[in-house]
Amino acid sequence: MPTIRLQTLIAAPVEACFELSHSVDAHTASMARSDERAIGPVTSGVLGPGESVTWRARHFGIPFTMTSRIVEHEPPHRFVDEQVSGPFGRWWHEHLFEAGDSGTLMTDVVEFASPLGPLGRVVDRLVLTSYLTRLLTVRNEWIAGNLGRVPD
Repeated sequence: MPTIRLQTLIAAPVEACFELSHSVDAHTASMARSDERAIGPVTSGVLGPGESVTWRARHFGIPFTMTSRIVEHEPPHRFVDEQVSGPFGRWWHEHLFEAGDSGTLMTDVVEFASPLGPLGRVVDRLVLTSYLTRLLTVRNEWIAGNLGRVPD
């Protein structure tokens, strides 16, 4: 199963990074390129433990819908969201926040798997790992550039 591990240093306190990282509004703003938007049950604000959100987006020109839930929540250092329903055979995303001299080291650990067995594993290796890493990088750059600002 592919695993993505991405670290981003952000010149801001852990609490601010944690809060913005599970804001539905921030996620929507950071993923504007793929027209990602929340369609329910939570459509704005910050997700809390056990809450879920259903996202609709367009990737590779194809519309996708995915529902994820906050399954672990340890403010301000860690939370995990996991796919409840959607396009992946597995989607598990751990968000870690560690204070340092220069700000916060934010670490994303994503375990994912496409459906369709061997064909899905080929797609994961050849396409999705790099594509998802780019999406996470864009999201993290957005967070780093927008701390202290409320998303529109």
